[in-house]
Amino acid sequence: MRLLLVEDNERFAALLKQGLAAAGFTVDVLGSGEDAAAALQTGRFDVIVLDLGLPDRDGLDILAEMRRRGDATPVLILTARGSLKDRVTGLQSGADDYLVKPFALEELVARLQALLRRPGNLLGLALSLGNLTLDTVARQVFVGDQPVLFSPREIAVLEHLLRRSGRVVAKNLLEESLYGLSQEIGSNAVEVYVHRLRRHLAEIGATVQVHTVRGVGYMIAEEKAA
Repeated sequence: MRLLLVEDNERFAALLKQGLAAAGFTVDVLGSGEDAAAALQTGRFDVIVLDLGLPDRDGLDILAEMRRRGDATPVLILTARGSLKDRVTGLQSGADDYLVKPFALEELVARLQALLRRPGNLLGLALSLGNLTLDTVARQVFVGDQPVLFSPREIAVLEHLLRRSGRVVAKNLLEESLYGLSQEIGSNAVEVYVHRLRRHLAEIGATVQVHTVRGVGYMIAEEKAA
């Protein structure tokens, strides 16, 4: 899942990005309100972690702008403002959750996963198709009951496809799920990872296939018995 972290403390943001990436998120980090507002106008994110005390703008202003234009992306406020009034104001301004610093990373991850499990959002604890299952929390793939080793990039592509099984996933959406705002995307990077994923699925005896829809993207579907 693609996550936008809006946090101006660079050291804290780097540590948090590392922890969230280990939990399976693709994390983009921005340190100013203006940069965050611009990214939210042009990019697509599955969930947002928003600090309030930004150097140029208050995070609540950014949240209010999002909600005014109908952007319903789940937002978790992560801030040092911990009074009852602050928490109530944040939630009434459109935040979906509110967590006060200091905090435990495990709690943050659990709260984000809970937000994404809400109706209309994307996260499920386990995704299954045919004899293939992906545990999205442990980042572990199973064929039947047997665990098999996949690379983090393969898992990222597989998760995106499984969440939309039977539907075409545009190539640019796969690119966004693999790379953050600060990373360059090779011209054939998605093709390379899809090729590796197909080969791996065949080698382990998975009863699913990744199909190419030329000019559009990719779709995963269960193989039908002959």
